[in-house]
Amino acid sequence: MSTSLDRVKEYLQGLQDQICGALEQVDGGARFVSDLWSRAEGGGGDTRVLAKGAVFERGGVNFSHVHGATLPAAATQARPQLAGRPFEAMGVSLVMHPENPYVPTTHMNVRFFTTTGDEPIWWFGGGFDLTPYYPFEEDARHWHQMAKNALDAHGESLYPRFKEWCDRYFHLPHRGEARGIGGIFFDDLGGGEDAIDFEEGFSILRSVGSAFLDAYLPIVERRKSTAFGERERAFQLMRRGRYVEFNLIHDRGTHFGLQSGGRTESILMSMPPHVTWEYNWTPRPGSPEERLTAEFLPPRDWVSVAPQSP
Repeated sequence: MSTSLDRVKEYLQGLQDQICGALEQVDGGARFVSDLWSRAEGGGGDTRVLAKGAVFERGGVNFSHVHGATLPAAATQARPQLAGRPFEAMGVSLVMHPENPYVPTTHMNVRFFTTTGDEPIWWFGGGFDLTPYYPFEEDARHWHQMAKNALDAHGESLYPRFKEWCDRYFHLPHRGEARGIGGIFFDDLGGGEDAIDFEEGFSILRSVGSAFLDAYLPIVERRKSTAFGERERAFQLMRRGRYVEFNLIHDRGTHFGLQSGGRTESILMSMPPHVTWEYNWTPRPGSPEERLTAEFLPPRDWVSVAPQSP
């Protein structure tokens, strides 16, 4: 397993470099600052943060490789029998918050876990999702088509299954609404109903990680120069509040990081720099904000259904 861990780690660190370079290029005004850190119980990481750029108000691309004596509860929801076992985990996680409300916020994560000691058990997880503030079918269809393309080589059943998993996961039950338009999400890939070998799991992980830039960058390029005003900015800041609520209340990655004694600054790099909460907010009838909430946030088939009229 040590050779396999080395291969995964090499891929993840290369992916972090590739993504940071591409995002710096599309931003054109700021660069990522690297913050290396270590963890007392074992391991560490490289948190890279970009702030006050020409496109991105704040974003982070984090690599971590940690190990410990007790696998946190957040990582054992599907396999409670593994609770308390020693573990090793590594992954790349990113969140980018653009300043322009017409450019969506995005999140991506790819990760690998293994228990250590006798009879180690391993699994892969990850995915990417999109949180637009204004509704563009062209963007949503492109995002989901890239996700489907990434998975189809591994079987045409994966995209619909991982899309539905994403829709279910990135949902705020206390508000009864989605965080965004989803994408793909998977976890515990390597056991249970996903009894695949390591090479296939690693291949799926690479397909997802390597598809992210093709999915996101064309959307950024299309929208980054769109003029916006106070109304659009106010709506963006309000919707960011939903993002914060999800990450702090429901996100397994956030919970795992905190439960495992991880580095708080790196765990909370996903938080936007500015956010508001509006009491009992409702969109104006017929507005783009209403269209986003009524037509885009409910789960929808974006790749096989004819486009709707604007």
